[in-house]
Amino acid sequence: MRLTVLGGCGAWPEAGQACSGYLVEHEGFRLLVDVGYATVPRLLEQVSQDEVDAVFVSHGHPDHCADLNPLLRSRALRDDPPGPLPLYAPSGALDAVLALDRPGMLDAAYVLHEFTAGSHLDIGPFRAETRLLPHWVPNAGVRLTVDDRVLAYTGDSGPSAEVVALARDADLLLAEATFVDEVPEDSRRYLSSARQVGRQAEDAGVGELLLTHLQPGTDPATARAAARDGYQGKVGVALSGLVIDLS
Repeated sequence: MRLTVLGGCGAWPEAGQACSGYLVEHEGFRLLVDVGYATVPRLLEQVSQDEVDAVFVSHGHPDHCADLNPLLRSRALRDDPPGPLPLYAPSGALDAVLALDRPGMLDAAYVLHEFTAGSHLDIGPFRAETRLLPHWVPNAGVRLTVDDRVLAYTGDSGPSAEVVALARDADLLLAEATFVDEVPEDSRRYLSSARQVGRQAEDAGVGELLLTHLQPGTDPATARAAARDGYQGKVGVALSGLVIDLS
């Protein structure tokens, strides 16, 4: 299993970066996990639009799904369009982004598989276990398993025992860490800090922690240091172009 970070900014993309988007590959199957602002240009530096086999979206906020529109346009608006792209998302999460174009314009470009968080899915070679994690809108954390390798991804989530359960003994935890230390009071149920994520990674016994969704302007070294306060393993930050091989 190989993870390529297309972007990891929270809320909006910094110069030269992109919001949440991750290409997960195994034996030629390419799964795009989230497709936030500015991720498609970076995706197309790695593979063609035709080579994406499926898309999983954690939740409906635009920094996680807005670039689904240009991805579908790039497949649909051509003389030789590929087959429909399977999309997996919580019920209603993609309603807004799929309504950006005139009715019917992109219908042939995708097939939508909506699910309720807590469902188990088979996506190509990946066994996907989803969990409802606390956010302002329904957010599906996902645990991807293939050949005894496990990647856990939180989407956006406040601190929760469900995060620890999702990540239990995972090889890699890709975790939202919008803030370094203190989370503003109005967001404490719905977003996390690097320090909190480090403690949860330690509790879950994960092999490696990758921080993502950092607030623009956050110093990555400061976020890593905060996470290391509670976690003894390797800590990285999701920046565009980073590749991690879990095989």
